Amino acid sequence: MNKKFFILLYLVIMVSFTGPQSAEAQVSSDAIRALLAANIRVLGQRPDAINFSLPMLNGETRTLSSYKGKVVILNFWATWCPPCRAEMPSMEILYNRLQNQGLEILAVDIGETSSAVQQFLRSNNYTFPVFLDQSGRTGSLYGVEAIPTSFIIDRSGKIISRIVGSIQWDSQRVISGFEALLKSN
Repeated sequence: MNKKFFILLYLVIMVSFTGPQSAEAQVSSDAIRALLAANIRVLGQRPDAINFSLPMLNGETRTLSSYKGKVVILNFWATWCPPCRAEMPSMEILYNRLQNQGLEILAVDIGETSSAVQQFLRSNNYTFPVFLDQSGRTGSLYGVEAIPTSFIIDRSGKIISRIVGSIQWDSQRVISGFEALLKSN
């Protein structure tokens, strides 16, 4: 009787800690290792991304949830921010390289007018979607206190990483991290 009790207790504990196969379990340990090797911190607890609806620079309004099924880099930025401007060329390279594998980059400009953002983008050839958060409300929902701040969201809509500051998105380690994430997720 004691042996059965301990086996049952063990199973209850294992189910409590691992639970059923959740969306979080979809990120493979290989992908986590690859992201960590790229100096991208992976969150232990992966909250759901907060859905939002924002106008895009082209005038269309989209929601974050419309990108479910893709790995998303949600990047908060502004045209006046030197680190934001510095990382954007590497974001474009990563986007062009992995877009066909399921990567999406959503650049959310905080607090600027459409004309200011359009003027900046006219002098650059970025092809990833650009959103306007003129009120800063969406940035506040995500707790953005400094820009650039980026969130990596897996295909199921879970935030797996928060990155404050700019990074070199087109470094080989970062590309390898995203390739592993796209394969596992």
